[in-house]
Amino acid sequence: MSLISAALGRISPSPTLAMTTRTLELKAQGIDVIGLGAGEPDFDTPDFVKEAAIEAIRAGKTKYTNVDGTAELKAAVVAKFKRDNGLDYTTQQISINVGGKHTLFNALVATVEAGDEVIIPAPYWVSYPDIVQFCGGTPVIVSAGANQGYKISPEQLDAAITPATKWLILNSPSNPTGAAYSEDELKALGEVLLRHPHVWVMADDMYEHITYGGFKFTTIAQVVPELYERTLTVNGCSKAYAMTGWRIGFAGGPLPVIKAMMKLQSQSTSNPCSIAQAAATAALNGPQDFLKERNDAFERRRDLVVSMLNQVNGIHCPRPDGAFYVYPDVSGLIGKALPDGRVMATDEDLVNYFLDDARVAAVHGAAFGLSPAFRVSYATSEELLTQACERIQTACSALR
Repeated sequence: MSLISAALGRISPSPTLAMTTRTLELKAQGIDVIGLGAGEPDFDTPDFVKEAAIEAIRAGKTKYTNVDGTAELKAAVVAKFKRDNGLDYTTQQISINVGGKHTLFNALVATVEAGDEVIIPAPYWVSYPDIVQFCGGTPVIVSAGANQGYKISPEQLDAAITPATKWLILNSPSNPTGAAYSEDELKALGEVLLRHPHVWVMADDMYEHITYGGFKFTTIAQVVPELYERTLTVNGCSKAYAMTGWRIGFAGGPLPVIKAMMKLQSQSTSNPCSIAQAAATAALNGPQDFLKERNDAFERRRDLVVSMLNQVNGIHCPRPDGAFYVYPDVSGLIGKALPDGRVMATDEDLVNYFLDDARVAAVHGAAFGLSPAFRVSYATSEELLTQACERIQTACSALR
C-alpha cells in the first residue's frame, strides 16, 4: 500500500517554480545568471500599503478573522469589482483566499469530480491542468498558436464542449503569453457559452491592471451579463500591487460556489493572514495612480524584449497586449545543433542551453502546453533585459 495518495500522483511540481529554484541555486554559487523565469513584478509594494500593514500590527489586528476574509477587505473587493468592472456583488458573494492560486484551487476542488471536464486554452498557466487532475477531472486542452494571437476562437470553444464540461478557464491577459481578449472577442465566446447553459466560466483576471497602449480590459461577466450567474471572477493583489508574497487572492461569484469554497477553506488554511488582509484593503481602497507609471515601464520593457528577440533568426516573438511576459515561437531553432554537436530536439533543450551556456533562465513552452516556445518574464530592469537578450542572441548565433 502506497503512503502517497493517488490524487497527489496526478500532479507535478510547478515547472516555473522549479526554474526559479534552479536560478537561485546558481546565484547562490556566485554564478551570474539573469533570471527571466519568475512571474512577479520587480517593483516594491507601495509604501501606503506597507504602512497599513504596520498599523494593523500596532493596532493588534493579529487574531483570527472570518474564515474567508474580513468584512473590511470583502467590502473593498465589492467596491473594486463595481469600480473597475461594473460588476455588482454583495459581501456574501466574495471569497478571500491565500493567493490567487488558492482561489482557483478552492473553486475547482469544491466543484470538480471524476468525469467532469474543464476546458483550458493553451498556452496555459502551469497550475490549471494539475489542479483539475488533482480533483479527478479531465483537462480538455484547446490550443491556440501565435498565428491566432494565442487566443482560442468561438468555433474551437464550441467544438470542445461536451455534456461532461463543467468549466471553461479563461485567463486574460494571459500568463504565459500576455495575450488579452478584446470586448468583442469575449462577446463571441460568450455567445457560444450561452448555448451551453451547463458550462461555468472561471475568469482569471490576475493581470487586469497590466495592459498597454489602447487596449481596454473587460471581463466576461461584464460584457455578457447573462453569464453573471455562472461566472466566478478571480483576481488578487499579487501582480498589480506587487504583493506576491503577501498571498491575497479573491473572487466574486454565485453564492453556492462561494459558500462551497468557504467550507473547504474552513478545513484547510482557515483565514488568510490578518496583516496581509489589512494591507490588501489599503491597496484596493487607496490611490491607483501609480499603476500607470509602472505600466509605462513594463511597456518599454516589452517593446525592448520583443524587438531584440525578433532580431534572432529562428525566433518569432508576438507583441502582447498585457501582463509582463512574451512567448516567442522557436520553431526555427528546433533541430539545429548545439556547439558541442548535440541536436536541439525540444524547447526544453533550448532553455537548458540558454541557462547552461548563456546564463539566462527562462521556462520552456512544453510547461505551458504549447511547443516549441519559451516564456520570458520582463519584470526586471531594462539593463538586465538588454544583457539577457544579447546573451540569447549570441547563444542562438552559435547554433548550426
